[in-house]
Amino acid sequence: MRCGISVSTNTPSSRIRNHCPNCLTSRHTTMREPRTTDGACGGRMQPISVAVLRGGDWTLIQRCTGCSELADDHIETDDNQLLLIRLAVRPLAQPPFPLEHLGALWAAG
Repeated sequence: MRCGISVSTNTPSSRIRNHCPNCLTSRHTTMREPRTTDGACGGRMQPISVAVLRGGDWTLIQRCTGCSELADDHIETDDNQLLLIRLAVRPLAQPPFPLEHLGALWAAG
């Protein structure tokens, strides 16, 4: 994990943990049976976003720094809530256009 803390593989919901609850990173592996992994590239899976599933559950979106593969992982109750919110609002805080354009649209409407 990026932050270096020791993390249990068990989660509060009894799933197998695939990412650090503190920094939300993990190693790129492919899970087979519980507690065994197939080797993937071994790169660091960096959190890049969150997504909301149809049932309302959030999932963490990660990108491998080694091979750029995308993956998703369940968000757990003990995950870093501040970091999750920062990931969720990043698109609103950094839009792909100048924020001044919103003022012009508002005034024209």
